[in-house]
Amino acid sequence: MVDYQQLFEDYLLVELGVSENTRAAYCRDLHVMQKALEIKDFENMLHISRLQLRDYLVKLKAAGRRPATIARKLAAIKAFYTFLTNDGYLEQNPAEALEASTKGVALPKFLSLEEVEALLDQPNLGTLNGYRDKALLETMYATGMRVSEVVNLPLAKLDLPREYVLAVGKGSKERMIPLGRVAIKYLEHYLKFIRPQLLGNHPDVAEVFITDWGSSMTRQRVNELISEYAKSAGIGKKVTPHMLRHSFATHLLNRGSDLRVVQELLGHADISTTQIYTHLDVARLREVYDKTHPRA
Repeated sequence: MVDYQQLFEDYLLVELGVSENTRAAYCRDLHVMQKALEIKDFENMLHISRLQLRDYLVKLKAAGRRPATIARKLAAIKAFYTFLTNDGYLEQNPAEALEASTKGVALPKFLSLEEVEALLDQPNLGTLNGYRDKALLETMYATGMRVSEVVNLPLAKLDLPREYVLAVGKGSKERMIPLGRVAIKYLEHYLKFIRPQLLGNHPDVAEVFITDWGSSMTRQRVNELISEYAKSAGIGKKVTPHMLRHSFATHLLNRGSDLRVVQELLGHADISTTQIYTHLDVARLREVYDKTHPRA
């Protein structure tokens, strides 16, 4: 039996990087909704319709709940159903079309190019785990894959000669993502020399990235590694695996990549989801404006 609540809590902490207080608040809000809709558990929430969710929010407003409270409950609902669709438990997200929070959409947190370079320079290439971590981080930044997609990436979906990876994302849909020369360099060495040593006498596993006892990596372990490397790099903020995905999208757009291309690379069904990454910095906005506006 799948423990959807535990998986959701892991998603919140590892992929979204929320605080313990936010995690607890989101779970409380979902339990309150279950009671209001007479749902027994998290598993039965997979069968909730968009209409039921909308009616629940309407009743909250009619009951005089503050806009900030409704916004938080909506954020919890959206996070839960985004988790379910991203991890393939649902094909359609019933919360996707719900009215956005009155407090606005929070911009994704990302790393500067200098911070990414510092982070990727941290693994010790003289150790087996360090080299694996280097290949892992380079792959995450090169592809923008979700941490769940990276840890579950099978060897069969990695095509280094043709320089691409097939990521399996939302709804078990595959998308082809090019691999850059730096990521390919470290992946080739990792697969040829490092991975066999990590595997040792253990039975082979399907996944590309494995631990030093021959099992596949977990989202929690990747989160821990990135947090540790961020601290050693002197990055003065909390860094999560999802921030590498945000950074991937942000840096592509800041360098002129087409929004539709980034949408395809990230595996977003709706381009409006990708548009949250168009938070260009002021200097970049000024540069584009000066070059393109006739009266600049």
